[in-house]
Amino acid sequence: MRHEALRTVKVLSVAATAAILAACAGGGDRISDRDAPLAAGTDSRGAPITSVNRYLWRASLDTIEFMPMDNADPIAGVITTDWYANPASPGERFKTNVYILDTALRADALRVSVFRQQFTEAGWLDAQVNPATAREIENAILTRARQLRLNSLDD
Repeated sequence: MRHEALRTVKVLSVAATAAILAACAGGGDRISDRDAPLAAGTDSRGAPITSVNRYLWRASLDTIEFMPMDNADPIAGVITTDWYANPASPGERFKTNVYILDTALRADALRVSVFRQQFTEAGWLDAQVNPATAREIENAILTRARQLRLNSLDD
């Protein structure tokens, strides 16, 4: 039992270190497939422990990987990005929050919030976001999650 407790502490230490490094880097770093079990913790058999659908989690990371990562919590199912400005349009920037709400691979298990700011003489000011933007990101994540699930069935 003591060995299992030490292993849990080591796994949590590695996960915390990875999260701190990812937050410091701010350059779009993301959790890789190899590191996903460590980030989520593992049970006594080495299986990943998460409270969200693994395909939605992976698909979310894949879909928003171009944005700098702020926080990724696989237990809570929350991914937040830092501000991202498209080099072609430096006068506006976007930030995204992804919430995975369930262990099922369903559309209602996913919610995306998108925030937009425009640069003015007064600095960065909040701007309206097209309501279809979050829906398009959700659809891209769901499509990717289905692909990942189908690929895992082929293995």
